[in-house]
Amino acid sequence: MNKNIFSNQKSLIPAIVQEYSSGDVLMLGYMNKEALEKTTKTGYVWFWSRSKKRLWMKGETSGNTLQVQKIFLDCDNDTLLIKVKLLGTSVCHTGNKSCFFRELILSSRT
Repeated sequence: MNKNIFSNQKSLIPAIVQEYSSGDVLMLGYMNKEALEKTTKTGYVWFWSRSKKRLWMKGETSGNTLQVQKIFLDCDNDTLLIKVKLLGTSVCHTGNKSCFFRELILSSRT
């Protein structure tokens, strides 16, 4: 893994989380260098919480953890795609499996 993707210690990059078996997109979080290092060392997904200003492991309170299967870096070296096995039933704090459960209805195009 190219850990030079962080331009400085405080850099955050988006991390898209996708279920390995189904391909469903589960959530988007932000990682700093330390979160990525903990993720690669532990095998579970860690993020930087922008609101709490601390590292957190997904599922640390809910028990719905994300076990890493593969990690990909995009072509611009500024976004991660993390393919996971969901250990639990949901990822979203609302109780939905995915954070992407509301469809935006587009106005008709003519």
